[in-house]
Amino acid sequence: MFVLELTYTAALESIEEALPRHIAWLEEHYAAGTFLASGRKVPRDGGVILAVGGDRARIEALVATDPFVRAGLTQYRVTEFLATTTAPELAAHRQQLPG
Repeated sequence: MFVLELTYTAALESIEEALPRHIAWLEEHYAAGTFLASGRKVPRDGGVILAVGGDRARIEALVATDPFVRAGLTQYRVTEFLATTTAPELAAHRQQLPG
């Protein structure tokens, strides 16, 4: 599982202008089952996405397709972790520690 942390590198006016394209990108990856949750950080200096699927290289390639990234509006920090304990709603995404 991955925590994708966005940090804005542009003014909020530029973020707002690109937001519809970013939301469409999010919806595409929710439909594909890759994104589980997302939202703005407080204070609003970026956002967070909880993602699953594939390996780190695949997730980093996906991040590079975000319209915010393509427009130079944000930077991502990708953190991989093993979700060994989850709420029942996320049971399908539980992971095992390497043996």
